[in-house]
Amino acid sequence: MTEAARAAANLYRPKLATTFAEGYGLGDLRKDAIAGLTVAIVALPLSMAIAIASGVSPDRGLYTAIIGGFLVSALGGSRFQIGGPAGAFIVLVAATVARFGVEGLALTVLISGALLTLMGLFRLGNLIRHIPHTVTVGFTAGIAVTIAASQMKDLFGLRLAGKEPGEFIPKIAALAKAAPTASLSAFILAVSVIAITTAIRRWRPMWPSMLIAVAAASLAALALHLPVETIGTRFGGIPHGLPAPSLPHIDAQKILQVLPAALSFTLLGGIESLLSAVVADGMTGRRHRSNMELIAQGAGNMASALFGGISVTGTIARTATNVRAGARSPVAGMLHSAFLLAFMIVAAPLASYIPVSALAGVLMLVSWNMAEKAEFAHLLRDWRTAVVLLATFGLTVVRDLTTGIIAGCGLALALWLAGRGRAKPQP
Repeated sequence: MTEAARAAANLYRPKLATTFAEGYGLGDLRKDAIAGLTVAIVALPLSMAIAIASGVSPDRGLYTAIIGGFLVSALGGSRFQIGGPAGAFIVLVAATVARFGVEGLALTVLISGALLTLMGLFRLGNLIRHIPHTVTVGFTAGIAVTIAASQMKDLFGLRLAGKEPGEFIPKIAALAKAAPTASLSAFILAVSVIAITTAIRRWRPMWPSMLIAVAAASLAALALHLPVETIGTRFGGIPHGLPAPSLPHIDAQKILQVLPAALSFTLLGGIESLLSAVVADGMTGRRHRSNMELIAQGAGNMASALFGGISVTGTIARTATNVRAGARSPVAGMLHSAFLLAFMIVAAPLASYIPVSALAGVLMLVSWNMAEKAEFAHLLRDWRTAVVLLATFGLTVVRDLTTGIIAGCGLALALWLAGRGRAKPQP
């Protein structure tokens, strides 16, 4: 085999294979098991919260983390990547469900997975890295604001007269109109989750803060007989295991209808996954294989769609937790999925008692941590980056993610070309 052929083959070699080739022992497995359990405890409430916020039942978030997360780790180009449902996708998934239903969402995720796989096969992973940093900060902050707005209804226990609008400005207007219906009990539970999580993260950072906070809120609601909506009252609980895989209905007309949404899923999935892998590289000194990572993300999304899950991507918070917990290889991510499945089988009835407002508190924290507030403020100091940042941010909030990214990249390119033109020496 020539040097070029070996290099090409290495590009598409999962990190799991590399790990086993280097040698993998019982000590490594022990550390991976501890890391996998730690991440699973973090992912359990988060996966359900993201699914509910996305307009689907909580079990679909767990299916995503179990099936998609397993394949992302088993096939991926990063040793430490943890895949699953992500807060960044809430807006896109909710809009797709509202327009095309759960069946249409499954087809969208399936197509997105195929496109991510093709991107990896055609070595387009490096191109995603060229999206300007300012654009990334802008759309991430925009998504954070949109997530926070989507949680206001459950955070305050509001009862809307009709269906909650999907667009940002009509949504805020509808929420304001429903303000008199707010539930003090729901609000106190949500704030308690935020306070407990924040306190534990500060004083006992190694403890599973979100799980402890949600469990405490659930026990309080049950013991005090608080009149709040729970997973059981809204969804009837969650199943004890995985469903049988099935293909969504596929026809040419439906594919054309969902294709724009699938392209948005693909773009965001590629960006989020590779950003997460870069964060893991920075924490460990390792280097991921971007194209293999995209292929794994594609496989994870296609499998998630078959099992009724939602979109899968690399998750920065859970990946960082995996690294800090001492993970040694992709086995940690695979075990995280196995632990989640075990939790689902054993503790499914307990999930019925979780207040929906408690999960809204979890997602308010996610949106707060997602926004790079210090970096956002720093980029506002220069008018060029400020223009790109605010355009991306504003359009992501009031329109959609794709419009924000396209506008931001277009403005960044125009400003760069204008700067080059001024820099040319005069004849």
